[in-house]
Amino acid sequence: MSSFSAGWLALREPFDRAARNGTVLDAVAMAFMDVPAVAVTDLGCGTGATMRAIAHRLPARQSWRLVDNDMALLEKASMWGAATAPAGASITTVEADLAAVIEHVLRDCDLVTTSALLDLVSAAWLDRLVASLERLPCPFYAALSYDGAVALSPASRYDGEAIAAVNRHQRTDKGFGPALGPDAARKAPERLRAAGFTVIEGRSDWQFGAADRAIQMEILAGWAGAARETGADPAIIDQWLGERQGHVAAGRSQMRVGHVDFFATPIGRR
Repeated sequence: MSSFSAGWLALREPFDRAARNGTVLDAVAMAFMDVPAVAVTDLGCGTGATMRAIAHRLPARQSWRLVDNDMALLEKASMWGAATAPAGASITTVEADLAAVIEHVLRDCDLVTTSALLDLVSAAWLDRLVASLERLPCPFYAALSYDGAVALSPASRYDGEAIAAVNRHQRTDKGFGPALGPDAARKAPERLRAAGFTVIEGRSDWQFGAADRAIQMEILAGWAGAARETGADPAIIDQWLGERQGHVAAGRSQMRVGHVDFFATPIGRR
């Protein structure tokens, strides 16, 4: 499983939180409204952003099992979680390669969560996840799956070529086999419905305005690097990156990056 820097995760977290779909979050809260306690397993937790985003919507008595393959991120998740978690919450961290041990970490929990993970995984891994959720059976909250839809303003000549290359890169192996990439936002809910889950979904697009220079610069640089790795013409990508960075520096760039959230509940549970 690929790791991400703590700096990048911190930069994106406020935008992730603003983007999370409110209707989907309300459904998560309603599902646990009348229970005294909840045990949550968060897959690919990073520094614990999902916990920070939804803990206040869950019963006060809650336990979190935070799972990631990066011990440095887990240490930050534990530290920040202790400082921000509701009274009565407990946190356990688990260092694990989810590509290998998904069946082992999904046990003894009432809710499974993840953010910005499903577009990295393969169709085969998604099938393993769904099978594990069926066996529990357990609700699943998945946020911020990239769906490949990008709107950039003002437009540049090579936007289409660059984003197409980024989306090709999204489908390369990220440690789980050939990644679903932009297809995950559609295929994951479909797969869960076919397995007998009720799914509520909604858009959770990133939206960046002219003042959001730092994250736009970071995303553009990352996209350019990804595009080059697919074999896209480096001269075209360099020109595209220069033009887009110029728009950001001049305070006229706006970006919309498509994501989808969903909450899947086994039929028979509210």
